[in-house]
Amino acid sequence: MISIAYSAGLFGIDGYLVTVECHSARRLSCFEIVGLPDNAIKEAKERVRAAAINSHLPFPQNEIIVNLAPADKRKEGSSFDLAILISILISGGVFEKPELLENSCFIGELSLSGEVRRVNGVLCMAVAAKKAGKTKLFVPQENVNEASVVKGLEVYGVKSVNDIVNHFNGLKELSKTEYTPSNENDAFSYPDFCDVMGQVAVKRAVEIAAAGGHNILLIGPPGTGKSMIAKRIPSILPEMTFEESIETTKIHSVSGILPQDVSLIRERPFRSPHHTMSAPSLVGGGKIPQPGEVSLANNGVLFLDELPEFNRTVTESLRQPLEDGKITITRTAGRITYPCSFMLVAAMNPCKCGYYGHPTHACTCKKEDIKKYVSKISGPLLDRVDIQIEVMSIGYGEISEKRKAEPSSEIRKRVNKARAIMQARFENDTTENGVKITCNAQMESKHLRKYCTLSNECSSLMETAFTALGLSARGHDRILRLARTIADLGGSEEIQPNHIAEAIGLRSLDKKYFN
Repeated sequence: MISIAYSAGLFGIDGYLVTVECHSARRLSCFEIVGLPDNAIKEAKERVRAAAINSHLPFPQNEIIVNLAPADKRKEGSSFDLAILISILISGGVFEKPELLENSCFIGELSLSGEVRRVNGVLCMAVAAKKAGKTKLFVPQENVNEASVVKGLEVYGVKSVNDIVNHFNGLKELSKTEYTPSNENDAFSYPDFCDVMGQVAVKRAVEIAAAGGHNILLIGPPGTGKSMIAKRIPSILPEMTFEESIETTKIHSVSGILPQDVSLIRERPFRSPHHTMSAPSLVGGGKIPQPGEVSLANNGVLFLDELPEFNRTVTESLRQPLEDGKITITRTAGRITYPCSFMLVAAMNPCKCGYYGHPTHACTCKKEDIKKYVSKISGPLLDRVDIQIEVMSIGYGEISEKRKAEPSSEIRKRVNKARAIMQARFENDTTENGVKITCNAQMESKHLRKYCTLSNECSSLMETAFTALGLSARGHDRILRLARTIADLGGSEEIQPNHIAEAIGLRSLDKKYFN
């Protein structure tokens, strides 16, 4: 007898439907699973058998062969346990009306007692089940919130195998879980800019970076507030769209770091890895390619504190993701592409001791040591950082100021207004890689020619800066993108000379520190 149940697998952040076929025949008792299963699936034989026995469900003492189709695609993880047992129970006649299960998809790991345990990537698999035409999805109770986000799919949270048996046999029906948008986005969990005293120029630069999605490098001596400012940047970034929330939630779900009580990530992620990390940890990797920090920061901020302390190999691996907005990881197990459209925020001291160029504190480093320290950051990487701003020490008067600084909510209003202008401008535009453009930092050459036309006065100013600063073609384009963002913040349709001048000023530290 052949019985069929449906589950879903993962390939990167994309799910796909898996047909679980069970052949049961009255022969010498054996249990085999085929269809390119990994070790976790092979071990499912013992989990499934014990779960059925301890749930007081009949387990056929027959020859049982379970096939996971498509059989040419490698299957990984323990999420197929539930569907495997359901297919065996169907062949054993446990369900009175097995035809009722045809439009259902089952996802979950089994314990030996028959309980259904949480698995990673349920949102991705729920989307795949919906695309495949399934109307009902049965997932672990702990995963039910994220799965309920998918519209047009009836989602049921189950605690044990008996819940499903009782549901389909009409003994005790499970209740559907409906997705209700939460108010998580109404209150920030990130610190507020009202705590940052002084640093007016730096806060202006950060506002421009947030509005246009530009990468930014903060350079200054210790204790000037570089990390403090960086950690507050997510509080002024625009609200996430539903599509961005879904994409970010998928990545966090696959990585297993999505909180149990969160159905959809509504705050832009902020990732701050330690400088001892490896390149695969940053861009992703492993035998089975998993998302790295650049993908976990997708649609948010990747903060690299003490940038020169990172291994050169690690920082250089950022070059391609910063340009393309996605990262492709190739391993023997497969070739997987993860999105990684993030805003890079980096902070560093100007030298090893931290006081090079300080007005009152003497630097103890030798010239060759200073050169060696800053040379850890390559020119191509710096070229991809739109804004380079110096963060200097503030005076006692600013520290002792009793009046609070401008709060994040006010800055965010201006950022949202500028971002709305950009979204209207780029409504039908995409990059060469097919990524939809949402902010000025993502513009390519063809978009610059279309949206960043310059007057004769602006062109003359750009020519002077290009020659004096020794800009590359990429550096030239970066200044144009910055000027476009500054114009949008000011509500100007045309780029003015003062916008060009301010953009040039935000990239003027190349010669001071890195020449």
